[in-house]
Amino acid sequence: MVSRGIMKWAGVVLLIAALAFFFLSRPRSTFRQDIVYGKGGSSELRLDLATPAQGAGPFPALVCIHGGSWRSGDKSWYRSQIVTFAEQGYVAVSINYRLAPEYKFPAQIEDAKCAVRFLRAHAAELKINPAKISAIGDSAGGHLALLLAFMDPADGLEGNGGYSDQSSKVQAVVNHYGPADLTVNEKWAQGQKVQANYFLDTNDPAAPVVARASPVTYIDSADPPVLTFHGTADPIVPVEQARRLHDVLKKAGVSERLELIEGAGHGWNEEQRARIDKIVLEFMDQKLKH
Repeated sequence: MVSRGIMKWAGVVLLIAALAFFFLSRPRSTFRQDIVYGKGGSSELRLDLATPAQGAGPFPALVCIHGGSWRSGDKSWYRSQIVTFAEQGYVAVSINYRLAPEYKFPAQIEDAKCAVRFLRAHAAELKINPAKISAIGDSAGGHLALLLAFMDPADGLEGNGGYSDQSSKVQAVVNHYGPADLTVNEKWAQGQKVQANYFLDTNDPAAPVVARASPVTYIDSADPPVLTFHGTADPIVPVEQARRLHDVLKKAGVSERLELIEGAGHGWNEEQRARIDKIVLEFMDQKLKH
């Protein structure tokens, strides 16, 4: 009797172990690279895409936009993040866009808008909920993510990349230390003037293109919620940019949250990143899943 009981429980343990192995070994996301999402002038625009491996969807979508002062960087910088987002139930993409100085503003935002329109145009096949698309970006990518949140078709700058029948507006944005008001020239660190010729083709902070490239120019009460993270010791994009952005958002009645990371510079260490990533997922779940 004892041996039979032991054999019975051994069988149960083996069954549980087999089931655990089966579920733990199943892929939690799928990854595709270098998908053409539109045209930037004569250049093909490409993105990487991560999708939840299980479930029929439709899933909310996240558009991740790399930084690099609008003149460097690559979509691969967000590869690990988009895989993590997919494992949490999002279709996540990381995009490339045309870079300065070869391409001046507004090429960069035109490409980002095209990416959002591409996702909506292919929502069914990509298992995306077209009414639940958000943007995340760091530095220059944060700037572009903010423009996606605030600009409307009437503001122009949609570009000719494709899918003109779709909206490029996003439903939430996470901004990591992105410039928000490029007209505030005197507060930028020496050598880091955002109004440089390589991006805006002017060094004059009063030039119309500078205001046109500033996210705060477009804020109104209909804009989606914004979550910003900014280091108080950022030597490249002054923390005043984040404070200015959220003052304007508050006055407009837009849902906003500003997280100042005390002592942090232009980026996060491992400990800061873990805390920030947790807040980002909570914010996205609240805004896009519930």
